[in-house]
Amino acid sequence: MIALNQVGYLTDAVKKAVLTKGNSFQVFQIVDGENKAVLEKKAEAFGMDEASQDEVSIADFSEITQAGIYFIKDNTGDISYRFAIGDDIYQPLQKDLLKALYYQRCGCALEEKHAGVYTHACCHTGEAKLWENHEISKEVNGGWHDAGDFGRYISPAAVAVAHLLYAYMLFPESFQEEINIPESGNGVPDILNECRYELEWMLKMQDEEGGAYHKLTSAMHADFMMPEEDKSQFYLFPVSSMATADYAASMALASRVYAAYDKAFADKMMDAAKKAWSWLEKHPEYIGFKNPENCNTGEYDDVCDKDERLWAAAEMFVATGEGKYQNVLKELCKENLGKTDFGWTDVSGLASMAILTDAKKQAEEGIRQEFRDIILAEADRLVKLREECGYMVAMKPEDYVWGSNMVVLNRAMLMVLACTMLEKTETDEKNSEIEDSQLKMQKKLYENTALAQMHYLLGTNAVGYSYVTGYGENAYKNPHNRPTECDGIELPMAGWVSGGPSGIPYDETAIQNIPQGTPPMKCYLDHVMCYSLNEITIYWNSPAVFVTAYFNR
Repeated sequence: MIALNQVGYLTDAVKKAVLTKGNSFQVFQIVDGENKAVLEKKAEAFGMDEASQDEVSIADFSEITQAGIYFIKDNTGDISYRFAIGDDIYQPLQKDLLKALYYQRCGCALEEKHAGVYTHACCHTGEAKLWENHEISKEVNGGWHDAGDFGRYISPAAVAVAHLLYAYMLFPESFQEEINIPESGNGVPDILNECRYELEWMLKMQDEEGGAYHKLTSAMHADFMMPEEDKSQFYLFPVSSMATADYAASMALASRVYAAYDKAFADKMMDAAKKAWSWLEKHPEYIGFKNPENCNTGEYDDVCDKDERLWAAAEMFVATGEGKYQNVLKELCKENLGKTDFGWTDVSGLASMAILTDAKKQAEEGIRQEFRDIILAEADRLVKLREECGYMVAMKPEDYVWGSNMVVLNRAMLMVLACTMLEKTETDEKNSEIEDSQLKMQKKLYENTALAQMHYLLGTNAVGYSYVTGYGENAYKNPHNRPTECDGIELPMAGWVSGGPSGIPYDETAIQNIPQGTPPMKCYLDHVMCYSLNEITIYWNSPAVFVTAYFNR
């Protein structure tokens, strides 16, 4: 097998493929669109890749910089999938990764002029009942279906929105094009239009005291059906401190972003953030969530809320500049929190994002330096992991967990954050020429590692799949997602990121079909019933939008 990025490579970037017949004498050719070999050289033997147990060689063709379509042929007769080289090859990908969220809209019809063939009628418009008191109902329509089910959950929503809002704040030039959603052309970038659809729903998910309901779902997952066919009663499940802290953080962040477009909306979110913070102050203890009896929808449980409170403190401080939030931030910084993760379980990396991208640099120098040192140390660790992996992805075998592609993309996000930090340092007039040169080399190393994560996602992996629907000649086609399975259309819409391999599969289909002892990078099936390997979620797409936006600047 020849594993490579099936979408392609940026013109001036490192370009490498993986040959799985691993010997140092393996010769490969780069063949262009006219079937002409434009490069022939020997691959470099890597050895055994631990996560796949493949003996691999690396084919480096970085010297090819002419834009075009190519494929690789080796001396054993193997031929790769086609790929492109160019400066704009990730722009359609970014648009579809973002547009995919539109297809998850709940509480409205998806019309042909925006959804193409992937239409459906209005869904889930009834009032929800409080799980703990069915006599009380509330209108909480809207938002995005979280994943392959029809539930909506505050913590995943907060994280997905944060990824997208930071992508826009840091790389606004990447979001000039419309993506054909109902709000397109209203004078607001479509990434903010799409996020607002989720934020409007989130505003409804706060109780009178300021706490955020943990989730909005039916009691049991719906069978496979179109969204409008699901007539289940939906429930608001009890407030958790985890959800409330995530809620406060995302609302404070969003208030900053939308202030330039709709001050009244921004003020409304800031009020909601402050109300949620007041709730957290009144409830300093951890208030977790477990599914009650007779409920099997997503639990999104956690063991503590300190990382969520850290993120909330950081966002509240950056948004308001008020010292009381920095005081809490300083206290939480003393806790054993990683400050490098961007997923829903550990949001501490989003606190780093808030402090380190604050243009006003409001936090005390000691705090900013602490976050900076932690991010750069983790970036260096990930570079080393990438160098130790035959498929050049910054992952250990044990990192292939449920939703491993989220880990891959969140690590790419960290590398991008590290790059943006170094960009700011490069412009410092106090730097010597030697320091600037060193910083540029370090930044390039981080960029290459971020790109390597994208290359893995798009085909440079041990199963040879592109884990994004519609992107690559061997893109996966059977996501665990009710609408795409039930709409009668052969292929899903383009742009959905798969959960990816899990060294310990959890669903029955995967357990029955993947032999025990299969190397973790190969524990994957493109099967609709493999929810532990092949589901889609809003917060697996959002970091991909962030990373592609960086490279599309």
